[in-house]
Amino acid sequence: MEHFRNIGIIGRLGSTQVVDTIRRLKKFLLDRHLHVILDESIAELLPGHGLQVSSRKQLGEICDMVIVVGGDGSMLGAARALARYKVPVLGINRGSLGFLTDIRPDELETRVAEVLDGQYTVESRFLLETQVRRKLEPIGQGDALNDVVLHPGKSTRMIEFELYIDGQFVSSQKSDGLIVSTPTGSTAYALSAGGPIMHPKLDAIVIVPMYPHTLSSRPIVVAGNSELKIVVSPKMDIYPQVSCDGQNHFTCSPGDIVTISKKPQRLQLIHPLDHNYYEVCRTKLGWGSRLGGGS
Repeated sequence: MEHFRNIGIIGRLGSTQVVDTIRRLKKFLLDRHLHVILDESIAELLPGHGLQVSSRKQLGEICDMVIVVGGDGSMLGAARALARYKVPVLGINRGSLGFLTDIRPDELETRVAEVLDGQYTVESRFLLETQVRRKLEPIGQGDALNDVVLHPGKSTRMIEFELYIDGQFVSSQKSDGLIVSTPTGSTAYALSAGGPIMHPKLDAIVIVPMYPHTLSSRPIVVAGNSELKIVVSPKMDIYPQVSCDGQNHFTCSPGDIVTISKKPQRLQLIHPLDHNYYEVCRTKLGWGSRLGGGS
């Protein structure tokens, strides 16, 4: 197992609970004589901390592990920044759902100690990379651990576009947009739009139409190495947006081309040894208990 000595900490801003948890985490790691490095965005919230402060790029270069304190949104941002450095990431949940940040605050010391002692598993999650081109010139690009979404932005009108997969024409569609999701993101926006839940180990991409104009438009699951191309209709007079994980946004013009494919670098996500994906789904999504009243 990896020997963790240099530990980076990233936290969600605007939450006193997150700051309190980071203080506990910092003390616990220092008591174990580890080198703790704070992300520069949270360092100013901890006056007098006396620790090294680094950008996320530097965290990826110098850390053996990064711990993210916050919700899944915090993990998504960290994943996009850190995946290229192959540094493993551990999540402590201070959000609402916690599909990615699966350690509860009340078990912080126990769980983090287990990880530091080598009792953990590492799960490799792939990301999507997307590029928007206008007359063959790139005008925007971004990465997504959950999903890439084409949507109308502030407009309430439908979008018209064509979808191609690996160079083959699939469909012409009129809808509120399109969600292209990884297995990680299948329990997020794609699920709300009627997409299937995919196990994180699957090498697949799900494409989910958003309120399509035709009832025959259904979600489709394709190979993870597929290259998707979305051509925004040149006949439209609205300017749809492309969002990556709901955090990075690009405005498209009629006729723009959006390409989406798997990113070469993957997120290395750390879990405690007893992590159970189906238990997470059962808890977070409110699935029923076993027959006979068992849990």
